[in-house]
Amino acid sequence: MSTDALVLGIETSCDETAVGIVRGRKLLANVISSSVEEHARFGGVIPEIASRAHLEAIQSVIKQALSDAKVSLKDIDALAVTAGPGLIGALIVGTSAAEGLALGLEKPLYGVNHLSAHIAVDSLDSDHKLDPAIALLVSGGHSSILQVNNLTSDVKTIGTTLDDAAGEAFDKVARILGLPFPGGPSIDKESENGDPTAILFPRSFTLPKDTEKHQYDFSFSGVKTAVARLMEATPSQNRADVAASFQEAVVDVLLIKALSAAKNSGIEHLIIAGGVAANRRLRQLAQERCEKAKINLRIPPTKLCTDNGAMVAALGSLAVSAGIAPSAVGISASSSSGINKPIF
Repeated sequence: MSTDALVLGIETSCDETAVGIVRGRKLLANVISSSVEEHARFGGVIPEIASRAHLEAIQSVIKQALSDAKVSLKDIDALAVTAGPGLIGALIVGTSAAEGLALGLEKPLYGVNHLSAHIAVDSLDSDHKLDPAIALLVSGGHSSILQVNNLTSDVKTIGTTLDDAAGEAFDKVARILGLPFPGGPSIDKESENGDPTAILFPRSFTLPKDTEKHQYDFSFSGVKTAVARLMEATPSQNRADVAASFQEAVVDVLLIKALSAAKNSGIEHLIIAGGVAANRRLRQLAQERCEKAKINLRIPPTKLCTDNGAMVAALGSLAVSAGIAPSAVGISASSSSGINKPIF
């Protein structure tokens, strides 16, 4: 199949019903229907609500993506779908839709890893060399440092979170501060009026005694607890200062670990991906520190950091270009798949 194959990607791992269409590495369409407002009053994503929202939105999102790309279903060369990790009910909606289309169109289907797909979005609308790279993947459910030797076949986890993911910590601290869900954007906005040096929150696993055992691992439960105790003891604290100081602690740890991995591996490319990669302070500080360390930094556009169909289509397109065999009929959705299996 041509390296400029037209690939349609479906993403339904959490609360976004998303479809992207790419031709090779060129993005043609990226349509997202989010159910986040339906979850906001619960302070987190409710799996049953997410699954129902996917069922209601999937057909219209596919149609809109085809319209935006100015193509029809019969033009599609291959399909890709997130097969894991994610909410199992939500994943099944996406894989069922993708398999139905693949069978009906008699086209190959690739079940892809959600985490690898977040990194694959870096390939779109560019011609830069993709491998090797260190990837810092940060989202509501994942905080990992990955060594990407080949995005479709050789991705290794070298660091992960031992408790809360960064995005999860943002959600919990936002709740403590009385800010709306999702917490990442809320804290980012609140921090604009705060002093990031006002409060020195803990930076877990950054001391020499910790790095011996957890050199690239994360722990964000401690900083979350520190915020809770501070607000309980002194409720009059300036909320913007607390938000900015908390954000600074999380971003500092993420970059200390990621840059250390790049330096120690000898790899000069750092990709930051996932929903938290949209964070204003993370993007700013990453640019400053990477320039100082002479590391080539790549961060997707903000609109491609959160879950989207473009990233799924991008990984499917890379799999087609690499000559990887399509997934077998009857893809088994997996809620807890590791990064070491980019293509199912």
